[in-house]
Amino acid sequence: MARKRLPRPIFDYIDGGADDEVSLRRNVSAFSNYELVPDVLNDVSEIRTGTTLFGQPSRWPLMLAPTGLTRMFHGHAELAVARAAARHGILYSLSTMGTTRLEDLAQAFAGPKVFQIYIFKDRGLTAEFVARCRDAGFHGLALTVDTPVAGNRERDRRSGLSLPPKLTLKSLLSFARHPSWSLPALTGSKFDLANVSHKIDALASGPMSLFDYIGGQFDRSVGWRDVEWLAREWNGPLAIKGVMTPEDARRSIASGATGVMVSNHGGRQLDGAPAPIDQIAAVRDTVGDAPDVICDGGIRRGSDVVKALALGATACSIGRPYLYGLAAGGEAGVDRVLTLLTEEFERTLTLAGVNDAAALSRGHVRSRENRSDMA
Repeated sequence: MARKRLPRPIFDYIDGGADDEVSLRRNVSAFSNYELVPDVLNDVSEIRTGTTLFGQPSRWPLMLAPTGLTRMFHGHAELAVARAAARHGILYSLSTMGTTRLEDLAQAFAGPKVFQIYIFKDRGLTAEFVARCRDAGFHGLALTVDTPVAGNRERDRRSGLSLPPKLTLKSLLSFARHPSWSLPALTGSKFDLANVSHKIDALASGPMSLFDYIGGQFDRSVGWRDVEWLAREWNGPLAIKGVMTPEDARRSIASGATGVMVSNHGGRQLDGAPAPIDQIAAVRDTVGDAPDVICDGGIRRGSDVVKALALGATACSIGRPYLYGLAAGGEAGVDRVLTLLTEEFERTLTLAGVNDAAALSRGHVRSRENRSDMA
């Protein structure tokens, strides 16, 4: 439905990845390498799914990942997504590159919320975000660390997606064939990177590719001392997003983070990076029981969440799935995606003979590659 309703360049921005999109595909297919091993004759008349994430209660172990440029997919943008998250009792994460001011989001959404942040070349801008998030009542920060440069997203390069759009003839024809998207986009609220546009002078100087924008504003020199600085500035729940190795997860916690988001940026940055699900067990073994370990990438079924939890994840996060829903049907579309995933998650727990998501363990999952118990 999202593919039908969006102009091709806009859909490709959701759907695409970097280079040959190997990691994009592997993020999803890697889940099929794990089998669920059920218990039987357990009382599953009631299923408990609640957990704690970024220090906040969540109805079940899922969060909505930060995604940029959300207004491109539906006019109600981040607020529609947050309202759906509130109904489902789960955490919502707003992107620095979002199209809704963090203060407006906080005013409209009383549920658990995290702000995804970068350490910019201008440290003052990062410190400003920390102060704004604290004042607005955000519960945590997620520092993205896997974007020293933008990935080579060839679908976007071919379509000429830019800020504002600088499109090819083929792309323009696609916009013309989708008036139900194009007309509201032209006549609705101004498209704006609402949380950064007041600081980024280059945005006012004319068309600028997303790749040039990201490359110009992000700091390639960011290191572990910057993580320590941010942890001190924020002094609250902080996850490092983009961690892929056990050693980097250990260093994240040692630098003051309270958790990690194991992520390859949805296959949109380094193509060929491991699938997040394949890294969860080793990361958990390294950081111990206390930190949040969030599996970010490839979740398409409630059963995927069960597998990640059994391997040691605290929770999973989704981006593309809810954007597909948003593009297909606005807030109702996001709600439908979350309903489907919730039903699948609870059904999988029931069929696996597990009456409490917190009781999932390595004994409930094994690798198809060696068919051995991973406990």
